[in-house]
Amino acid sequence: MDLDLLDRTLEERGEPRYRHEQVWSWVARGVGSYGEMSDLPAALRALLEEQVPLSTLRLEREERSRDATVKALLRTREGHAVETVSMRYHDGRRSLCLSSQSGCPLTCSFCATGRMRFARNLTRDEIVDQALHFRRAGRVDHAVFMGMGEPMMNLDAVLGACELLPALGITNRRTAISTVGWIPGIERLTQSGVPVRLALSLHAPEDALRSELMAVNERYPLADVLDACRAHYAATRRTVFVEYVMLAAVNDRYEQALALARLLSPREAFKVNLIPYNPTDSPYRGSSREAIAAFRAVLEGRGVRVTVRLTRGRDIAAACGQLAATT
Repeated sequence: MDLDLLDRTLEERGEPRYRHEQVWSWVARGVGSYGEMSDLPAALRALLEEQVPLSTLRLEREERSRDATVKALLRTREGHAVETVSMRYHDGRRSLCLSSQSGCPLTCSFCATGRMRFARNLTRDEIVDQALHFRRAGRVDHAVFMGMGEPMMNLDAVLGACELLPALGITNRRTAISTVGWIPGIERLTQSGVPVRLALSLHAPEDALRSELMAVNERYPLADVLDACRAHYAATRRTVFVEYVMLAAVNDRYEQALALARLLSPREAFKVNLIPYNPTDSPYRGSSREAIAAFRAVLEGRGVRVTVRLTRGRDIAAACGQLAATT
């Protein structure tokens, strides 16, 4: 919902300020129409239905995975594509993967979004409307900014969305913001005091290979990025999650695991999340289960905390690195 438009509409009608809170409370609970907002006067409900759409985004289609993951393709007013994903887990969690941009201006070689045409940053309300799309279908409780775009390049809107998401049931401590290592954004997030989790897309333990995979490394080299993450941990005492996509014969060798372990100090500041590669049009192949297990064992043997990400939505191109808004 365009909350600024809601404010202007209520003000022009001379409505008291509490009407905003009433409307937002209903919207955040996932209602699908103004007609359900029973504590608003009927005339006001009719006016808002006409002048303030419940969403800034238009649903083009949904796809459903065998594992109950749902991917929605949404459009902005100008028609720019936005994909967002809902993931259900056996422990009852319902986590959302939110986009912060339509497309991405960065060109990570293994990521489908990086090959899309970049359109623009999304607004705060467009980000929240992705979450509201799924809130209308049921409870939501976790969010990750790991969809389309680099969140640190649109941090004002992302943090603005983080202020509103708790009303939907997604607290800041259950929200993670992922970055390729955009240092100005990491530093601003640290200074903001917002208690969200920081995740770093690392994917290589040395600069030459990381620059091949992620051009942003030429601008913000690995050592500088890790220093910014250590400063974040020192200021917040919140673990930084290191994302590492496993690419066969590219970054999954024994010596590369050793190099990664050496980089991640102090140990308590980092936790590694190994990500099985999800097929895109890139030239890479995913590491085998055996290679991932061996890589994990090397890290754990040197005191690094490690998990392997559970892949969700691969059959509908909704998994990590696959969002590309194909039509």
